[in-house]
Amino acid sequence: MKFLRIGKAGQEIPVALDRNGKYRNLSSIIKDLNSETINFETLDKIKDINLENLEEVNQNERIGSCISKPGNFFAIGLNYVEHAKETGAKTPDNPVLFNKSVHSIVGPNDNVIIPKTSKKLDHEVEIAFVIGKKAKRVLEKDAQDYIFGYCICNDISEREWQKEKGGQWVKGKSGDTFGPLGPYLVTKDEIQDVNNLNLTLDVNGHRHQTGNTNQMIFNFNFLVAHITSFITLMPGDIVTTGTPPGVGLGMSPPVFLKDGDNMELSIDNLGKQNLKVLAE
Repeated sequence: MKFLRIGKAGQEIPVALDRNGKYRNLSSIIKDLNSETINFETLDKIKDINLENLEEVNQNERIGSCISKPGNFFAIGLNYVEHAKETGAKTPDNPVLFNKSVHSIVGPNDNVIIPKTSKKLDHEVEIAFVIGKKAKRVLEKDAQDYIFGYCICNDISEREWQKEKGGQWVKGKSGDTFGPLGPYLVTKDEIQDVNNLNLTLDVNGHRHQTGNTNQMIFNFNFLVAHITSFITLMPGDIVTTGTPPGVGLGMSPPVFLKDGDNMELSIDNLGKQNLKVLAE
C-alpha cells in the first residue's frame, strides 16, 4: 500500500491510495501516520477494508511528510563508495550512524529554508526505511520482518556546520526543514526489489545525483541488524540510508544551494519531491 498525509501543516489527515490511484481518507480508522499506527497490526486492518468505500480526498491539497512525530530519525553517512570519494572521506568499514532532529521533518513539496547563518547548504537524495515493530538485536536474515516500508528522504546538510564546527554531524543535519520526507510511505510488499531502485536529484532542471540502491555499501538488512545490535528501534522510527554521488560539496568548485533554487527528487516506486529553496 501507499500511504500519505494530506492537509495544511499541523492539520494533515492520513490517506491511502486505492487501486485506481485515488486518495482515500483513513481518519475513520487511524488518527495519523505515526509511531502509534505504523505497525503490522494496523496494516492488516487497513488491508481488510475496501478503500473505495472511504471518502475521496482532493489530490490538489498539500502533501505533508509521510510520517508524523517519529520517535527517532537516524541516518547513515558515506554509504555509497563514489560519494565517499567525492567528499574526500575513507570508505567506512562500519556504517556511519548519526541523528537528524525529528523537528527537521517537512513535506515533500514544502520549502527548504536557508538559515541566516548558513553558507554551505547541500542536498542528498536518499531512501529511508521505517520500522514496523520493536526491533532489538535483529538477525540480518530476519530484518525484512521488521521493516514496515520505505520513503524518499532529502537529507539536507549544512556542510560548514557539519564539518567545520566540531563535534558530531547532527548540527549540520538537523536545521528546520532539513528533512523532507515522502510523498508516500510505501509498504515493502509494493516494491519488487528494494536493492535495485534508481535515485535521482535535479537542481534547476540539471541532473546532480544519480544512483541505485544496488550500489549501497551496507544494504537494508545489514543496517537493521547492525543498528539494533546497539539501539532498540521502535515502530515509526526512520533510518535514511545514505546518498549517491553528485552532492554540491563534491563538485569542483563546490556548488551549494541558493535562494530560488528548485530541487526535484525521484526514487523508483516511491514518488517524487519538488522543493523550493528560500532564504530565511
